[in-house]
Amino acid sequence: MSFQKFQEECQKLVKEYGVLERPPKDIGADLALPCFTLAKKLKKNPTEIAKDIAGKIWPGILIEKIEALGPYVNFYANWKKLGKTVIEEVIRHDSYGSSDNKGTVMVEYSSPNSNKPLHVGHLRNDSIGMSISNILEFFGFKVVKANLVNDRGIHICKSMLAYKKWGKGMPNKKGDHFVGDFYVMFEKKKTPEMEKEIQVMLKNWEQKDKETRELWKKMNKWAIDGFKETYKEFGSEFDVFFFESQFYDKAKAIVEEGLKKKVFFRDEKGAVVAKIDPLPKKIILREDGTSIYITNDLALTEHKFKKYRLNKSIWCVGSEQNLYFRQLFKIFELLGYKWAKNCYHLSYGMVLLPGGKMKTREGTVIDADDLIEEVRQLAEKEVKKRYPGISKAELEDRSKHIALGAIKYYLLKMEPVRDLLFDSKKAVSFEGDTGPYLQYTYARAKSILRKSKKKPAIKDNFTEKETEIIKKISLFPEIIDKCARELKPHHLANYLSELAAVFNEFYHSQKVIDSEKEPELLALIQSVAVVMKNGLRLLGIKTLEKM
Repeated sequence: MSFQKFQEECQKLVKEYGVLERPPKDIGADLALPCFTLAKKLKKNPTEIAKDIAGKIWPGILIEKIEALGPYVNFYANWKKLGKTVIEEVIRHDSYGSSDNKGTVMVEYSSPNSNKPLHVGHLRNDSIGMSISNILEFFGFKVVKANLVNDRGIHICKSMLAYKKWGKGMPNKKGDHFVGDFYVMFEKKKTPEMEKEIQVMLKNWEQKDKETRELWKKMNKWAIDGFKETYKEFGSEFDVFFFESQFYDKAKAIVEEGLKKKVFFRDEKGAVVAKIDPLPKKIILREDGTSIYITNDLALTEHKFKKYRLNKSIWCVGSEQNLYFRQLFKIFELLGYKWAKNCYHLSYGMVLLPGGKMKTREGTVIDADDLIEEVRQLAEKEVKKRYPGISKAELEDRSKHIALGAIKYYLLKMEPVRDLLFDSKKAVSFEGDTGPYLQYTYARAKSILRKSKKKPAIKDNFTEKETEIIKKISLFPEIIDKCARELKPHHLANYLSELAAVFNEFYHSQKVIDSEKEPELLALIQSVAVVMKNGLRLLGIKTLEKM
């Protein structure tokens, strides 16, 4: 990449002095060498060292000037030469910013329970999981997108028992919503006797009782068919589905190994427990021999690394499970698995709504389907307002993609670890830091390119505003690198928002069609469109030719 070549050229000049960094925007330089560490080593004033270094080195082909400013040596790029190269790279390579051959990574996300529909928290999970998968793939990894469906356990038995007592017939609504109603019903009507009944039902399930298994298969299918409808609507994609019911009983050898190595022990009631100081102890098998969630993860993780030859496995799971994953990974380490160090929990915060925290048991969850429809209706109103004569088919298609872009961007623009308050009206706004604003920016760029009758031409006579856009475009590969290494898609979301702001400021101040510089400006606009499209695609957001 052209800017990377500039970085390399600058770094070669100062390799014996230290590592370059990005200076604050108001400095105006493109890279800077801080001299504090060197000053400590040489026991000299960092400002004097900066002057000495700046006086010893000479600019290269891509460097316009080098100067000392306080304790820093600042490097300024030759943007006439560099800018032309950046635009050439973007236009000639649709995959600008990508790389290849970095190994195999599995990203596990969504992971629903088959006793209730997907909710807004799953939409954040899916948005993060999909975007990280896209970014890692673009960055050069082979990515396996996985979904572990939690389709067995006490929570599943609750909806099963409620249906057995009060339900009948086939679903009269979307299957996952139908099953979820019985889960809520159980919580509202439960008695001490029913709590005992679900324990018996779980044991019967593990002993493969025919009646229990038949009911489970029926309700499980209803729920999973419902999930798949939502996934299709939201654009969630998976290469492989794992089911807890397939792995809950596959950890026997691992449990025996843990007991032998004294990583696990049996407590006074007979339950198998992991001792993982300084972390709290963790139950591996209940006293009655039934499995819990970690029993499944022990077997499944070993299977993942062996079958898919993973270099890394990433779990996209909410922050309420932070301790669980620390315990799980520590157990792998104590058992001596070499791949334990390649397990990573991509933790994210809760999605809060104006009413506060969601509670599935109380039926106060905002279902994913309902939220998507609510935002779609808001998007439809916005589109109708701007294009009153739009056809019904076009209105439906445009509203859908604007709504999905609004939801995904709103869920991705904040650092994953932070909780966020979801506001549908703010999310779907065509102005400000929103998905529709970015989609509109791309559509605006494409509109200019369609209207012009001239071909883009790349030259090197850039104004200050044009150079600002080129500088921002040149950062795209660096942003992808940062997202891939930190596993944080908000860096890309924020970058696209900044690029859109810089481009729209330029658009409002510069005539393009029929101007003297029309061909050169078209090349610049085309490069903006390529980067916006690539960036939005990596976030899972569809670009629109018209808004």
